[in-house]
Amino acid sequence: MTKNKTLFPFILITSLFFLWGFAHNLDPILIPHLKKSFTLTTVQATLVDSAVFIAYFLMALPAGFIMKKYGYKTGIITGLLVFAFGSYLFIPAANTQQYTFFLVALFIIACGLTILETAANPYASSLGDPATSIQRLNFAQSFNGLAATLAPIIGARIILTKGYTAAQLSIMTEGGRKLALAAEASSVKMPYFILGSVLVFIAILFAFTHLPRIQQHEGHTASKNIFHALKHRHLAWGVAAQFFYVGAQVCVFSLFILYATKSAGITEVKAADYLGLCGFAFLIGRFIGTFLMRYYSSAILLAAYGGINILLCAIAILSHGMITVYTVMAICFFMSIMFPTIFALGIKGLKGDTEFGSSLIIMSIVGGAILPRVFGYISDVTGNIQYGYLVPLVCFAVVAFFGLKGHRVKVEPESVPVSAIL
Repeated sequence: MTKNKTLFPFILITSLFFLWGFAHNLDPILIPHLKKSFTLTTVQATLVDSAVFIAYFLMALPAGFIMKKYGYKTGIITGLLVFAFGSYLFIPAANTQQYTFFLVALFIIACGLTILETAANPYASSLGDPATSIQRLNFAQSFNGLAATLAPIIGARIILTKGYTAAQLSIMTEGGRKLALAAEASSVKMPYFILGSVLVFIAILFAFTHLPRIQQHEGHTASKNIFHALKHRHLAWGVAAQFFYVGAQVCVFSLFILYATKSAGITEVKAADYLGLCGFAFLIGRFIGTFLMRYYSSAILLAAYGGINILLCAIAILSHGMITVYTVMAICFFMSIMFPTIFALGIKGLKGDTEFGSSLIIMSIVGGAILPRVFGYISDVTGNIQYGYLVPLVCFAVVAFFGLKGHRVKVEPESVPVSAIL
């Protein structure tokens, strides 16, 4: 495929990374917003993440089947429209003031994201020279980092600044408090309506764009079932590593505002600004990591970054004041290359098993539904949210192991017919 045939499709595919990154990074704004509006515990507030990441587990295999039967283009358009539908559901969710309705809307959004990620990650990786697939995927994922920078800053000023303090709510009558919280909830309608409309426009753009077909390797037939894909040992380790990595990322980003307001004693809006800086560190880390991959093995970088983050998590647990905020920003920098690198190393050499392998790694994103709940449980039981960083610490240890050893591809010898031996 020539560059002029792949450039515009690659730009369109890259825009998807920004869009789902923007949606994900509005969740840390929603968590404190809904926590106060519905008087939730930290564990209950993490149901926002559970609703999102359970969808990845449930939808990943159907998404893989869509890709195998109808192609990447159909899958992408389907994902965009489901994503848009979930975004529009925020309007009736805000009107009805039901926490469950918000969770349903987030679940549907995540179903769309699952389809998009199942398609876009392997497509971006395969759209060009195989030798630069990991660098190409890291570059596309950099725009996910850009979204992580912008979403908290924009979202905080639209959603959080219109809130009432606990003291103000405590002196209101029951009816007045209900009206105040209803007004707060309404602040989510406009950003999600705009997001849904942008998604519909992008879906139309994809419908009228020719996407190059990804060429399968000759001599390798398509996998018939998911169990065949699981025979690849490095894929199995990739699934495990992605489970723990995404769990760590969600703990760090989604619970940052709750963490920073306690550990550093800053306001929610100020914490949201620092969360934007965390996203910026994540973005810069992606670009620097992509550059370093020209000189160092991506697996070695992954292991080194995982080891550094183990130490940083220990500091996040034991320190106090603004040093905790700066430490988490550093964690975000070193998390930056992990998702795309684990993904690319996990599906490396799968050939006909690529679609199912991609689905399995996307399924492992369910770690983002489970591990933040453990983080929240530790925080609630101990009364100290900083102790929750024990969870990311363990997660980064698994990622470091994958970079050191688990990523190695072991090619099983093909079976030789008896007649050939005789």
